[in-house]
Amino acid sequence: MKPRRPLPLRPLAAGLLLAACALAGAANAASLAKDEYRLDHDRAQAAYRLQWDSCRKLQGNAKDTCKVEARGRFQLAKAQIEAKYKQSPANEDRVKLAQADADYRLALEKCGDLRGKARDVCKADAKAASVAAHSEIRLSRVAVDKGIYSRQAIEQRDDAREDKADALYDAAKERCGALAGDARDACLRDAKRKFRRL
Repeated sequence: MKPRRPLPLRPLAAGLLLAACALAGAANAASLAKDEYRLDHDRAQAAYRLQWDSCRKLQGNAKDTCKVEARGRFQLAKAQIEAKYKQSPANEDRVKLAQADADYRLALEKCGDLRGKARDVCKADAKAASVAAHSEIRLSRVAVDKGIYSRQAIEQRDDAREDKADALYDAAKERCGALAGDARDACLRDAKRKFRRL
């Protein structure tokens, strides 16, 4: 007696079998991605704890600066993990914002070592850098969403330019305030001319 040949799969049954295999593969890939996501979070948390513990050995403003830097790196790492596993323009912007915020907080904390006018100038410079970074992020988002030559992008570009100019002018005024007499007056005149505040 000859062995029986298996019956051929019907097209619908074959399609269902392929779909089931694809779903199983997708579920397995999703499970692996979730495990990697958790692992990346755990690594970021461990790095944060390690840096935080190293800050305990320091004193004064160096200790505070170390803690602010650790916190900023952790917030940035979390944003990067989100952007890696949930890719979207909004998450990419969150990474840029996390970096800008971390830089601003760290710059402000470093200003704590200074005194008097030098401290005020340092804070004004940190604020100007933060405003510039936030303006650029908003502008790039609008340009991507609406188009680089759209009315909204042009308005955003004008707003960003004005915000940056205001922040830089404030920083320049603080710098001029550190001078005395005629030098301060000349510095203020130059700042007004440069930033069109006449």
